[in-house]
Amino acid sequence: MHLLEKENSKNIDEFRKGDRILYIDGVTVSFDGFKALNNLSLVINYKELRCIIGANGAGKSTMMDVVTGKTKPDEGKVIFGKDIDLIQMDESSIAEIGIGRKFQKPTVFEEHTVFENLELAMKADKSFYKTLFVKMSSKERDEIEKTIELIGLKDLYNKKAGILSHGQKQWLEIGMLIVQSPKLLLVDEPVAGMTPAEVDKTGEILTDLSKEHSVVVVEHDMEFIRSIANKVTVLHEGSVLAEGPMKSIQENEKVRKVYLGE
Repeated sequence: MHLLEKENSKNIDEFRKGDRILYIDGVTVSFDGFKALNNLSLVINYKELRCIIGANGAGKSTMMDVVTGKTKPDEGKVIFGKDIDLIQMDESSIAEIGIGRKFQKPTVFEEHTVFENLELAMKADKSFYKTLFVKMSSKERDEIEKTIELIGLKDLYNKKAGILSHGQKQWLEIGMLIVQSPKLLLVDEPVAGMTPAEVDKTGEILTDLSKEHSVVVVEHDMEFIRSIANKVTVLHEGSVLAEGPMKSIQENEKVRKVYLGE
């Protein structure tokens, strides 16, 4: 067995004993003979900020598709918490148990205010009757106000989302996930197209989020990764190539050759 495979196997065993929120064990996904994921094994801890990098085609998006139920693997296990088998669940059920995903392009309700966007996204009964006639509780309002503070949009809470900058829309969409009370957040390329100031603010938001949630960030901006990463996983051809602190990843010869092009 390869050294890295041994380490991943050890991590999987520790998951069963310890405080882990997600483990992916031996997952393979093929598309027309091409293995987008190839015996992928990965463990995410509670309240961890994990950064995942890799060249295009490394399997990053497919991995998130599998975790969120969009794609079913050919083989392997995906377990959430202690014993929830995600492979047996559909996308909506997976979202309901506490896994949220933010795509690269923000999707917000542009004709509604920042506050209204968060209210609409809040985990609640969205039946016609509830929407029309039931007032928001003080607890729900407090949660929205707390989220607005976290995402840095306090001064814009009554402004329509359509006037927000690209970065601010990204933060709003992150907030729309937060109010749904996720235990695990998957965030895809959050700083693409942002200004330097917005990139810095996004790093602060994600770091703060990891104090209460598990956060997985997929990103190509290496400077951004360096600024927030505690632990980095490098994917290559659908498998884990390397994993560890950013410093060890930067010094890893295989990573430098395959991903950094050296």
